Amino acid sequence: MSDYGECPYEPGYENSEAQQLQDQNQHQAEDAVWEENDPNEFNEPVPVNEWPEIKIFGRWSCDDITISDISLQDYIAVKEKFARYLPHSAGRYAAKRFRKAQCPIVERLTCGLMMKGRSNGKKLLACRIVKHAFEIIHLLTSENPLQVTVNAIVNAGPREDSTRIGRAGTVRRQAVDVSPLRRVNQAIWLICTGAREAAFRNIKTIAECLADEMINAAKGSSNSYAIKKKDELERVAKSNR
Repeated sequence: MSDYGECPYEPGYENSEAQQLQDQNQHQAEDAVWEENDPNEFNEPVPVNEWPEIKIFGRWSCDDITISDISLQDYIAVKEKFARYLPHSAGRYAAKRFRKAQCPIVERLTCGLMMKGRSNGKKLLACRIVKHAFEIIHLLTSENPLQVTVNAIVNAGPREDSTRIGRAGTVRRQAVDVSPLRRVNQAIWLICTGAREAAFRNIKTIAECLADEMINAAKGSSNSYAIKKKDELERVAKSNR
């Protein structure tokens, strides 16, 4: 037998009519398969509404999220083109000013957990913490964890703050309004800081503390670290008007 398979001229090869008929049927079947799977033929494009729905962590939809504060709608990126399966897009959001506003809000929360030196760069660990916290929120509230997160950020961002006015000799504090981007930034920082401090030297995990912090912040409860700090900042600003 040759290196190229069976040859009809070699001894032992059955060149009968039955064998020829079997080969012909096999060739016809192969041709039919090639015609069905022809790479040169393009099917009609799938309509946009038939694309699969993007769900964070493959579980929670991003389409039904509502942002109650109209001033923050452009700074909380959560649905449509900002929807992601995972909070890990590897985007360069710090390369240009205000580009961080286009970063998905769950990814910003994930990055906020990577604070303090020992946690720097451990983004996969932060992703697991956020995923676990979302599952806890869903069990406790029976709501979409994304909606709870958005409500917590809207409630935890201070609307008024105070700044230092004057030269070195005479300095006084003056109440100022807070920009929408800083409100979102500060809300994320306060939520992550509250969860981190609650989990320190505590039997509860960081995911459980993060879930409790976001649930309380979404309710506007004073049990939330972020809400307490926000009220304190606004109270100081009110006294410096």
